[in-house]
Amino acid sequence: MRPLTLLLALVSSAACVRSYEGAPALRFADVDYSSVTGQPWKAGAVELERAEATWKLGGQHTLRYVELNPSGQRTVLFLHGLGSNLKFWRYQLDAFAERGYRVIAIDQLGFGKSDKPSQFPYSMEAQAEVVAEVLARLGVPRAVVIGHSMGGEVSLALALRFPERVEALVLTSPAGFEAFSAREKKWFEKVFSASFVKSTPEYGVWGSVRYNNFMTWKPEYEWLIEERVRLARSDEFDAYAYAQVRAVDGLTHNDFVRDSLAKVQARTLIVFGEDDRLIPNPFLHGGRARKVMEYGAAKIAGSTLVGLPGCGHTVQMDCHEPYNAQVLAFLDGLPTPAAPAKEAP
Repeated sequence: MRPLTLLLALVSSAACVRSYEGAPALRFADVDYSSVTGQPWKAGAVELERAEATWKLGGQHTLRYVELNPSGQRTVLFLHGLGSNLKFWRYQLDAFAERGYRVIAIDQLGFGKSDKPSQFPYSMEAQAEVVAEVLARLGVPRAVVIGHSMGGEVSLALALRFPERVEALVLTSPAGFEAFSAREKKWFEKVFSASFVKSTPEYGVWGSVRYNNFMTWKPEYEWLIEERVRLARSDEFDAYAYAQVRAVDGLTHNDFVRDSLAKVQARTLIVFGEDDRLIPNPFLHGGRARKVMEYGAAKIAGSTLVGLPGCGHTVQMDCHEPYNAQVLAFLDGLPTPAAPAKEAP
């Protein structure tokens, strides 16, 4: 699809919808983190020490997370995608905890309720180092890591750099498989800026979220629009926009991950929406998501590839029931874990 055609589709898809332009500003800390039934999640925080020592962040910074069923025998860690937060796993956290898993979902640095230090590089490898520190600080020797989109590439970076931390991988519409030429990387640098993120009008948010991420939109997803529109009015949004731009740069410069896929040792499930409109990138080279995902599956030895028809990029929400069924079946097939041993920070 040509960029102009896609832009028109985004605008038209936002017609006749509710407006939040008159709603008050919303701070990231005040975003409601709760289950689909309204039950608040238990929140926690990790003061990052190794990250401060590595990148000189100008003071200690905090990463926020939620945890359910802390006594579960196997830990499942959820990593969100670009521009989002841990709430994008709303249809998974409670469901997986109810199945007996210890569930941890984090807001990666720069996103959600976590701090947004300007000195942090926001590369996928840097985010993976932070995740490794968080696991250590929470006393988790190994975890099943479930990552969506950008979180999928962070999961791969974690599995490559800290294989001892990763029991298994669930890559959900993952970034990291798609190739970008030098010319395409330059295009991203010119087009995607903090001012672009900040200046996106409300109808653009509606179109982008609905068209790019979902094949089946439901009114219950409108919180995605409301929160994004209201957060844009907060004094924290500049830092978030900067983090998003730096993360996009990290996603396009994915050579380390893409060139190292054959070195991934963890048992891997790849789940994606067959009708993904974001992978492959529609502005640059287009095509079908399946071809990209098949490339990754062929490189990761023994991986399992599952495409869900009629599902979009945010497949864990768009098609949460079949998605959960596939992932839980994968987890059920893993060897029984040894009794968890708390790790010293």
